[in-house]
Amino acid sequence: MPAHLVRPRPRAQAADAVAVLRRAARPLLDQLPALTDRLTWQLYEQEPAYRAAIDAEPGVVREEIQRSLRHSVASLLDPARHRDAARACSARIGADRAAHGFPLDAVSHAFRLGGALVWQALVDEVTLRHPEDAHLLVHLAVDVWNFVDEHCTHVADSYRRAERELTWRRENRRRILTAALLDGALRIADLPDAATALDLPERGRYAVVVAAGTGRDRTELPAGLRAVWHTVPDAGTRRGVVLLGDLDAARLAAALGERPGRRLGVSPAVEGLAAVGGARRLAETALRICPAGGGTVLLDEQLPAALVAAAPALGRLLTDRVLGPLLALPPADRTLLLDTLTAWLDCDGSAQRAAARLYCHRNTVLNRLRRCEQLTGRSLARPADLVELGLALSAYRLEPQPVTGPAPSSP
Repeated sequence: MPAHLVRPRPRAQAADAVAVLRRAARPLLDQLPALTDRLTWQLYEQEPAYRAAIDAEPGVVREEIQRSLRHSVASLLDPARHRDAARACSARIGADRAAHGFPLDAVSHAFRLGGALVWQALVDEVTLRHPEDAHLLVHLAVDVWNFVDEHCTHVADSYRRAERELTWRRENRRRILTAALLDGALRIADLPDAATALDLPERGRYAVVVAAGTGRDRTELPAGLRAVWHTVPDAGTRRGVVLLGDLDAARLAAALGERPGRRLGVSPAVEGLAAVGGARRLAETALRICPAGGGTVLLDEQLPAALVAAAPALGRLLTDRVLGPLLALPPADRTLLLDTLTAWLDCDGSAQRAAARLYCHRNTVLNRLRRCEQLTGRSLARPADLVELGLALSAYRLEPQPVTGPAPSSP
């Protein structure tokens, strides 16, 4: 059989293709400026993200493109020597483009355009200078596009790692800023940056919600309201800065509703982010007033109780001084009189309504109230004494109470 009809062995054919590849790639090093210009123009025409970057910093983008092309061509010439540097270059580009907010599709497309550009330059070089080797281009295509696919993978992996890191940093910064805002630890000069990072207006109307108990991770706000949240694991609470807009704090509290086991404290409305730290303290005071079984307390509606809650030591002193003799009674009698006094105050001083609530006669309520007056030395007809009794009862209710048996139904 004539020698020219003998098919080359696959190994020899592969070696010939590699030789052709390297011979064709060598002149491309001198063509890098022209190739860089072509790829830069293609990206400018086809990718909006690159167009904006080129308009803003043409030299930076062009340098990145030329560096990538140089590493790619060098890897085709001597893979063992340049492979690691080329991979590192691609990884760095992926991370940089992620940091600049480029879509990953745009970055991958840029690498594929670069691969097509290099491939076309290789084809032109072979067909122009060594047309007899044109049949080996099919093998070159496999090598070149495997190389491009490999680097697209490096770019994508690096991009995603950088994106995860950037996301974590942004979220961590938001957490830190939110915590500082709620703690009142932000400087006035830092408020504009915090407002931008948290996507909240610096001069908006805000309320703070402090949640504790079951369901605190799913505090639902009325539609249209925005909030940023911060969890305090040690305290077992979740604190939210709520942008109220035109809504008032009472409507926010009503919309939050009540759920068994979930306790919410809501601050009054405040103006501006600078006031959020103070609002958080008021919301925590409201939470301390909230019943153990669950509920939502708006501080504006519980100001007397808030006064004693904000000063526990004074609250205990007031309780001992005003209710001391009454609290010294046996548990059943003590509970009976305290419940009667509480019901009478809740019913705006109406013995009739208090009796209906307590399932007893009106005269029974009046008899119990007279006994409260005798024990405490306070008159329910004297406004100053009435204020003291109301505050002392609020302070008493905020203290943990011992478990007692059922109270009797009559004095």
